[in-house]
Amino acid sequence: MNKKISIIVDSVLAAAIVALFVLFMVKMPKSASTGNEVAAQGDLLPIAVVNTDSILKHYALAVEASDKLQAQYEESMVKLDTKAKAFQKEYETFQQDVINFQKKVEAGAFLSRERAESEQNRLQNKEQQLMAKQQDLENLRQKLSADFMNQQAELTQQLQDSVQAYLRELNSDGRYHLIINDAVLMNKTAGYDITDQVIEALNARYSK
Repeated sequence: MNKKISIIVDSVLAAAIVALFVLFMVKMPKSASTGNEVAAQGDLLPIAVVNTDSILKHYALAVEASDKLQAQYEESMVKLDTKAKAFQKEYETFQQDVINFQKKVEAGAFLSRERAESEQNRLQNKEQQLMAKQQDLENLRQKLSADFMNQQAELTQQLQDSVQAYLRELNSDGRYHLIINDAVLMNKTAGYDITDQVIEALNARYSK
């Protein structure tokens, strides 16, 4: 179960970061050339590459988000499982009462018709109560699921906001024309990857 939720969280966070880095367009500096000319920084083009897998693994906010989602998921499942077990036990007792009632009716064990009808009414009321509890369980399951999804969306948004804020600051001088995710690259030359710089800066921000 923990592995499943970890995969879910990693996938959501990965999707969020990929959306940020696949094609992060920024304005060119006012001093840059126009037309088809591209101003290079030394021997390198004004392009940066980031490894999103490394960010997921080392960015403190992403790690904390994953842990928090997993903890909430487990807590929710414990609540639901506890209530489901209590309901199951109560339902099994009801089933046995129904069987016993049928046996008594067949054996003519009731002293009066009124006594048999009274027991029958009790069982019918109990059945209605169990149906209501079953619906409550389903409502709880839906609520826990919705709460989890909302928390997931909130943490994902926090990650997006944090990364976007840093990228805007990093590229405030227009040094990069493109910042892309290396997941879409088949090959790259050394010197373009700024992953470590991004992770270090993001963790420094988050620690404050």
